[in-house]
Amino acid sequence: MAKIQFKDLILYEDQDYIIINKPSHLSTLEDRNDPFSIIEMARGYVEDAQVGHRLDKETSGALAIAKHPEAYRALAMQFEHRKVKKVYHAVCDGIHNFQNIQVDLPIYANSKGSVRISHRGGKAAQTEVNTLEVYKQHTLVECQPITGRMHQIRVHLASLNASIVGDEQYGGKPFYLSSVKRKFNLKRDTEELPLIKRVALHAQALEIELLNQERVGVEAPYPKDFTVLLKQLEKNRY
Repeated sequence: MAKIQFKDLILYEDQDYIIINKPSHLSTLEDRNDPFSIIEMARGYVEDAQVGHRLDKETSGALAIAKHPEAYRALAMQFEHRKVKKVYHAVCDGIHNFQNIQVDLPIYANSKGSVRISHRGGKAAQTEVNTLEVYKQHTLVECQPITGRMHQIRVHLASLNASIVGDEQYGGKPFYLSSVKRKFNLKRDTEELPLIKRVALHAQALEIELLNQERVGVEAPYPKDFTVLLKQLEKNRY
C-alpha cells in the first residue's frame, strides 16, 4: 500500500476540490489499527484537506475531498441536502431482474459497527436499484443511494435477497473460481482462495456542485480485482 501515490488516484482537481478513485482495503479516515489512510495521504498533498464523505475500507471508487474549509462546508451541505449524485456497482449472488426498484427501509446502526433494518429505531434510507448484467449465478447491479447511511447499499441489497459477493456480514458468499469454471484444477494440499478478497462494491460515479454552482461528474474505472471478477463471470456465463 505504501507504493500508492495520492496524485495517481486523482480523477478530477480544481482549486477547491479533488475527486479520487479510492483503492479498496484503505481507510477513508484515520484508523488506529491502520497507519495509512486516505485523509493522511490527502493532507500530504493539500494541508487543509477534508473528506466530504466516507467509503467503507473495502469499498473502492469515487471519493470527494475538499481543499479548504469553505469548500468543505459547501460539500457537507450538498450531502446533507441530497444534492450529490452517487452511483455504485455491485456483484450480487443470484439472478435478479431489478428495474427501477426503490428500496425504502429504515436503517439502525449499533455501536459495534453492524447495521440492520429497523422500523422502530432506524433512520430513513432510500436506494434505487437496477440490473446491469445477468450471469450464470450472479448479477451486476447499479445502486443510487438517495440517503447515505452506514452500510446502506449492502443492507438494502440483502433485503432483496441479493447480498453482495464477499459480504459475509450481510449474507454474501465468497466467490470461488471453481464455482463457475468446469475444468478448475487446484494443486494438491492448496486451499482455494476467493477470487475477490473483499465486498464486491465499487463507487462507480460521483457528481457534485462546485463553488461557482456548476456541476462536475466523474466515473471511477473498476479496480483490477473487480474487473477480473466480471471477466470470469462473462467467460463462464453459459
